[in-house]
Amino acid sequence: MATQFRIDTLSKIREELEKQRYHLIGGHSAYKKCHWTHEALTSGRYCYKGKFYGIESHRCVQMTPVAAWCWFRCIHCWRLEPEDIGLEWDETKMPYMDDPEYIVERSIEEHKRSVSGYLGRQGVDPIKAREALKPSHVAISLTGEPTLYEKVGELIREYHKRGITTFLVTSGVRPDVLASLEEEPSQLFVSLQAPNEEKHKMINRPIVSNSWNLVMRTLDILPSFSSPTVIRMTMIKGFNMSDSDAEEFAKLIRFSSPTYVEVKAYMHVGPSTYRLTKDAMPRHGEVRKFAEKLAELSGYNTLSEHVPSRIVLLSSIERPIQIGKAWNEKWDWRAQDVQDDIEGEYKGAELGCTEEGDGGERS
Repeated sequence: MATQFRIDTLSKIREELEKQRYHLIGGHSAYKKCHWTHEALTSGRYCYKGKFYGIESHRCVQMTPVAAWCWFRCIHCWRLEPEDIGLEWDETKMPYMDDPEYIVERSIEEHKRSVSGYLGRQGVDPIKAREALKPSHVAISLTGEPTLYEKVGELIREYHKRGITTFLVTSGVRPDVLASLEEEPSQLFVSLQAPNEEKHKMINRPIVSNSWNLVMRTLDILPSFSSPTVIRMTMIKGFNMSDSDAEEFAKLIRFSSPTYVEVKAYMHVGPSTYRLTKDAMPRHGEVRKFAEKLAELSGYNTLSEHVPSRIVLLSSIERPIQIGKAWNEKWDWRAQDVQDDIEGEYKGAELGCTEEGDGGERS
């Protein structure tokens, strides 16, 4: 009976993910075309990863090896959580693990299938459409906690063997997995929304004990990575943007010494709309003001910003390390944005629409 319930539950999870336009891979992985992949092909606009690090948005695979498992139930997350569909499942441990090579091949196939429709499409540069069929980068994020897939180091190695760079985005709850990766990602991101344990419990809503200490352990080992590291902060208006929050975040930045700090606005999309109001979504000017204070307190420099994504880049180095080939003579990390913060990835969130093509980049 228990086995039948588990099968029924997993079937329901898959059904809900497919409704949200995820392309499911095997038993626990997923791919989803990014808003900026569409923008790059139809409008020639790249995402902030393009501006900051040179990532070509049309050649970027957005995937996760862990679609429905996480140790957090964050209030701001667009991830499908048990309460959203009235079911419960054990999110602490995946029931099985597919082969890394299989996940890599299928994720590349799903990306190719997703972008193949742009070939011959009016208004799409045919050269870019053909380039999109040869992905050069993968964002291992999207949804769930990637490090719960304990073969994530092997997954990264498989992408690298194919000449594809990788960004790994984690909430930092598995420092043991990060410390023993078979291969480091091209860049490691640690999502950090809370400046202290009290707010961690309120914002991240952990389902395991000792999670704050696990995150602190991850921050402690960040300097040991040879790859660039990033603290990614999601700013939620009314929750983590006070002066005291900035002071505590700055202490964590000085403690972990990441290469970069990304300060990005919360986006009011998906199931997060069940938990937060649109008022929790700060405008870019508010994000910039908080980032400037954080820079002053941490000793980091403000390197760049991407207004359409409501994000500011701080760093301990003088210029970003180029990973992809999106930069050119007219556009790179130094370029001044001409778009506002509405006609970008936040447009759908401002209008109350969360359909693919109107919503934002998820990684």
